[in-house]
Amino acid sequence: MSQLSPALEVALAQPQATIFGAIQMKLPGRTVQVIVGSGVVKFVVDGVLETFTGKDDIVGVFAAIEQITDGIGDEAPALTITFMPEGEAAAAELASVEMQGSAVRLWLGAIDPQTGAVLGDPLLLFNGLLDVATLKAGSTARTVDYEVTSIFEDFFLSDDGARLCDAFHQYLWPGELGCSFVTYVTQQIYWGASSPDGVTR
Repeated sequence: MSQLSPALEVALAQPQATIFGAIQMKLPGRTVQVIVGSGVVKFVVDGVLETFTGKDDIVGVFAAIEQITDGIGDEAPALTITFMPEGEAAAAELASVEMQGSAVRLWLGAIDPQTGAVLGDPLLLFNGLLDVATLKAGSTARTVDYEVTSIFEDFFLSDDGARLCDAFHQYLWPGELGCSFVTYVTQQIYWGASSPDGVTR
């Protein structure tokens, strides 16, 4: 069963689809909603019609995104997003420690090129938290790289989510060596993501 809404699935199946990526960051005191590229896109998030634009007054513009990677062993899924902030003050604010822990969500959607209307419901690709910000200053521009970890990272702070490694297994069950001798797993484990059968584990 597809995770895509019917309208979005039809749009993406066309020979030429007009797609967009949207990022929402709930920073302290303000919410940033930008899209990859220019323009304006509106769609419903948590029951509210939200507006995403190509540029934010402080964050600036989206510059790059690292490939989303699945978690392996005792690592949570993570990615890195890069912004080109508006000025020195904005760059310093974005790189401050106060931003850590802010909620981040990333969607993929499609629009009607004639009307600009969003087709179906955008697919939520990633739901995570801002972790570490790195400010980079070049000869022509400043960028802020945000490392974003999955919300599953919180599981590592408690026993609510057991990591797939021997150390954590023995932390929960001291002396139980069931994971000590696992050297090769023939079945891929989809951790924090949906498997091909559509089941999220």
